[in-house]
Amino acid sequence: MNHHDIAVIGSGMGGSLISALNKDKNLILFEKEPNLGGCASTFKRKGNYYNTGATTFVGYENNHPIKKIFDTINYIPDIQKSEVAIRVIQDNKIIDRVKDFEVFLLNINEIYPHENNRVFWNTIKDLDEKFWSLKKLHYAKYSISSYIQTIGSIFELFSLFKLDIFKSAESFINETLYGITAQYKAFIDAQLLITIQTTAKDVSLLSLAVGLSYPFHDVFYVNNGMGSLFDGVLKDVNVHKKEEIMKIYKEKDFYRIISNKDEYLSKQVILNSSIYNTSHLFDDENIRKYYDSFSFSDQSAFVIHLTLDCKEIFLHHYQIILNKNIPNSISNSFFVSISSQEDTLLSKNGYSITISTHTKASLWKDISKDQYTKQKQITQDFIIDAFLENFVTIDKKDIVSIFSGTSKTFNKYINRYNCGGKAITIKNILQTPSCRTPFQGLYNVGDTVFAGQGWPGVALGVNVLNKELNG
Repeated sequence: MNHHDIAVIGSGMGGSLISALNKDKNLILFEKEPNLGGCASTFKRKGNYYNTGATTFVGYENNHPIKKIFDTINYIPDIQKSEVAIRVIQDNKIIDRVKDFEVFLLNINEIYPHENNRVFWNTIKDLDEKFWSLKKLHYAKYSISSYIQTIGSIFELFSLFKLDIFKSAESFINETLYGITAQYKAFIDAQLLITIQTTAKDVSLLSLAVGLSYPFHDVFYVNNGMGSLFDGVLKDVNVHKKEEIMKIYKEKDFYRIISNKDEYLSKQVILNSSIYNTSHLFDDENIRKYYDSFSFSDQSAFVIHLTLDCKEIFLHHYQIILNKNIPNSISNSFFVSISSQEDTLLSKNGYSITISTHTKASLWKDISKDQYTKQKQITQDFIIDAFLENFVTIDKKDIVSIFSGTSKTFNKYINRYNCGGKAITIKNILQTPSCRTPFQGLYNVGDTVFAGQGWPGVALGVNVLNKELNG
């Protein structure tokens, strides 16, 4: 029998980072696919390489969790800074999200003039800087020490942000940018959908600040695909690829883990799976009830991958905002990630492009095969037409390979229909899943538990989990 102290299931951001931080322990990491990284992996199809999802890498800077974790595990990523974090194209107008505040302010004043633009964006930037200065950020349940640390974190939040902690994003926008145009509001909401998976009407001022401010940080392009980060992070970790976990049995002092290849015993289990796709792994009725108690987050993505034969020089990241919603989508915008021309892996046969937009998992889950194929083609064609309209130097014949995926595709390859968890608000914070569960030795990590989506959010959650694991 294979005995381990820690078994990590899933090599997404959370599973990989927590494994690397504990690589000196008797730890094993399982990944059902040949590619590491889950939603952030890189895969090969017909000789071409593609990033599974959007490819912005942010948070690799001093005093931020990603940089601290990478430094701790002695890993230096092969990355290049994107001077323009995102080029936003809306109604043929260009807004470049850049780190330099004054340069961005000039741009936003030109496109969306408002006498309070400086007040609004400076407040957003200031709140974000305060958030990342927090020293005690912690959220966990089900043990006395967890509650004590969580209470300490809440006190720090209140002392730093005071009444701003209760203010809604919508009220702040209306007070500061009074008379805001529909187009300007669409610009803000489209940015938030990228970062926190929802719009301003559903979040707090603090979430608004963190969601809008990430281009004020260093944003990077990862050479040789996002998957290369996971190869580096997990270099010294005991990783079992192409091994799927089928069942987990809770026994007295350990968990019995059954894979499609073998059987293992582990004192602790860390799940990097979505909490919404987890209960089926367990035989224990109480554990199943625990995971089934979380209402499903229906948020997912529609993703197009294409190879482009073109000599034009592009930025790494674009967002296209349209005047109407995309078919089978909950958004009027899509995000475009383009490989660097110098990337010898991704750009070997032309530019590797990933285009993504937001959709509902339920839209694709229970429709007939014929309807699925038809609706997928309608959505793909609509996005490609809009893409070509906004990149006038690209011709349709330059696209040499194209295919798309939905929530069904995600479920096939990474065992999850949804993308990300629910946005954290003052109203739902106490219902937000924590890394610790009520069951001894069973933990969660990733974007469906605190602190949320993206590299910075998941890294915060990893730090919390690491403290829980190591006292």
